Amino acid sequence: MSDTMHVPVVVIGAGATGLCAALAVADAGVEVLVIERDDTPLGSTAMSTGLIPAAGTPEQAAQGVVDSPEIFAQDIAYKTKGVADPAMALNLARESAETVAWMREKHAIPLDLLDGFVYPGHSARRMYGTPKRSGGELMGCLQSAAEEAGVMLLTSATVTELVADDAGKVTLVRFARPDGSVEEVSCDALILACSGFAGNAELVARHIPDMAEATFHGHPGNKGDALRWGEQLGAAMADLTGYQGHGGLAAGHGIPILWPLIMEGGFQVNTLGQRFSNEAAGYSEQAAKVNAQPGHVAWSIFDARLHTLMCDFEDYRDAISAQAVIQADDLETLASATRLPADVLARTIAEVAACTRGETSDPFGRDFTGKPELAGPWYAAKVTGALFHTQGGLVVDDDARVLRADGKGLPNLFAGGGAARGVSGDGSYGYLAGNGLLTATTLGKIAGRSAAAQVVPE
Repeated sequence: MSDTMHVPVVVIGAGATGLCAALAVADAGVEVLVIERDDTPLGSTAMSTGLIPAAGTPEQAAQGVVDSPEIFAQDIAYKTKGVADPAMALNLARESAETVAWMREKHAIPLDLLDGFVYPGHSARRMYGTPKRSGGELMGCLQSAAEEAGVMLLTSATVTELVADDAGKVTLVRFARPDGSVEEVSCDALILACSGFAGNAELVARHIPDMAEATFHGHPGNKGDALRWGEQLGAAMADLTGYQGHGGLAAGHGIPILWPLIMEGGFQVNTLGQRFSNEAAGYSEQAAKVNAQPGHVAWSIFDARLHTLMCDFEDYRDAISAQAVIQADDLETLASATRLPADVLARTIAEVAACTRGETSDPFGRDFTGKPELAGPWYAAKVTGALFHTQGGLVVDDDARVLRADGKGLPNLFAGGGAARGVSGDGSYGYLAGNGLLTATTLGKIAGRSAAAQVVPE
């Protein structure tokens, strides 16, 4: 084992949480080391669309969008049926606009307000993204910013052990290198940014049995390390049954067919050609509904207007390249290409059209009105329900400090993103689009500032 080096703040994980935390530490003039198990920083963020919600921003005001942190917190409360911690939700909502402004203006992350649609559960347009609407692009920008800020990034290093004193203060971090050697670093403060446990089949089966057999579409490094270390230190945990699913992962391709397609009028049918749910309720809870259908699959049905809208997203362009999207000039061709019963499919499309015109109400409670009626040429994608990432984790306070079961803070441990309890409640239904990156970027920022302040008291 090599000599122990000392760095004031150590961050475990180089996804969006870890890099935002490191940037915030560097802003304070404090030395920071980020330890990442992969060769390249990617994390769950790289597998997402990279969209970050922010409420009460100047861009919203300029575009006439009425929004505020209080409205955002209300949306979270409504989506989670009141289960999410209201104080945490309001704190994150209040910090969200400053997070986006800080990322863009201080660290040159090119974020702009999305136009054209509102995600399920959001009462206003508040999503910010990079030009390609890609998590990979966001991660590239964050890594460049970290390099510019002088952040030390150690890749291909898997943390194996935390050493703490009797008071629970973490003093040492041990990590393994690919050649089997073990190294260690001492620190004054530690930030856990190593996400949740969706990549740990045993923990998923224990806490989220409904998704134990689902396709996992997330970062394989999400093994629940933060939970394990937190448990050893006496940390409190909450909402371990909460998760983000997705009811539109292209079957056999591992590419998400994103939800603007649904929100703007598309719908899903099972292999019998029948709709089976209110698809617009949310893409997370739709995952289990799709997996309950024959063959654990569904078909997303849409038209040329929606195809054009979706081409703005890199994931959708990837799906086209992978031939995961079928195009058909008429219903007969569509039925043949999808192997759906033509008569049932035609009847389902007619029923959706009648709902869109306001002539009938949807038996599943979805409101189709206000959108153009779907018309050929037709498009379809075969999808399955997937588990993206978990939403429960270590309980943190407004400063992102990890709390013990008695509510007292651990001496020098902070957490954000999937390592921390989120604001999605205790199931799939509570996930509001962007919740993952809200807790990643904002809790990461707060954790970095809190850790730096502890190391260098004002």
